Amino acid sequence: MQPIISIKNLNKTYNSGFQALKNINLDINRGEIFALLGPNGAGKTTLISSICGIVNPSSGEILADGHNIVTDFRAAREKIGLVPQELTTEAFENVKTTVNFSRGLFGKPANPTYIEKILKQLSLWDKRNSKMMALSGGMKRRVMIAKALSHEPQILFLDEPTAGVDVELRRDMWDMVRGLRDNGATIILTTHYIEEAEEMADRVGVITNGEILLVENKTELMRKLGKRQLTLHLQNPVNSIPNELKHLPLELTNDGNELVYTFDAQSEHTGIADLLRQLNKHDIDFKDLNSTQNSLEDIFVNLVKEKS
Repeated sequence: MQPIISIKNLNKTYNSGFQALKNINLDINRGEIFALLGPNGAGKTTLISSICGIVNPSSGEILADGHNIVTDFRAAREKIGLVPQELTTEAFENVKTTVNFSRGLFGKPANPTYIEKILKQLSLWDKRNSKMMALSGGMKRRVMIAKALSHEPQILFLDEPTAGVDVELRRDMWDMVRGLRDNGATIILTTHYIEEAEEMADRVGVITNGEILLVENKTELMRKLGKRQLTLHLQNPVNSIPNELKHLPLELTNDGNELVYTFDAQSEHTGIADLLRQLNKHDIDFKDLNSTQNSLEDIFVNLVKEKS
């Protein structure tokens, strides 16, 4: 299947000489939720702005559903809806008028049935006649999404979609985004909330210093790079790890009351059985144990740290 967004050899250097994007090559599949992760200044906003035609690339090619964003701007831009991080709306307009106006900006004829559908989908129908200034921050965020969907785009960019909203509303937003994907939209989101990507994304891209570090299926990424840790809660504290065990990935924590063993869960030999035998040999008994796996946040931090 042809990707809905295709980026080839994309570079962006500003007049100051700063190179914000360095030879970006990226395909985004139709109908997926793609999370773009990266620290502040990594190039996320420049990349999104380039795809949306807001920033002119220095070189390279961007296709949105087969349309070149530079040479066929109008056709490409019609395929894209953008929800920026900043909440910028006309305070004295009501919700329905605001969304209809955005549709008109793309030259689309009025379609009350479609506008009603997306307002209901976003739980905004009851607020359709409310002025923007009377809405909560979470409701304004929903209106921004409705505006972005008003011209029936196939691609939706969400820049920090849950910034500044509480945990409960954040989870409501996650459900809403999944619903948009289920209705055929391709979702690309940037986020500082790693759990957001871990919860929702089909694939994850990591960008830092203007370069794509990796693009991977989320489950496969965590399988490849996620480590597991076995924590043994000791019967009696120990002062140090025995010399015969110091070659193992062991760490003594909690004032000598815990031993933490890091291992690759996908490996044929995890070494756990040998570890337990060695502990028994040294009369180190444990009263409980538990196993945890690295989160996507751990993987992301380690990747960026390795690159910097």
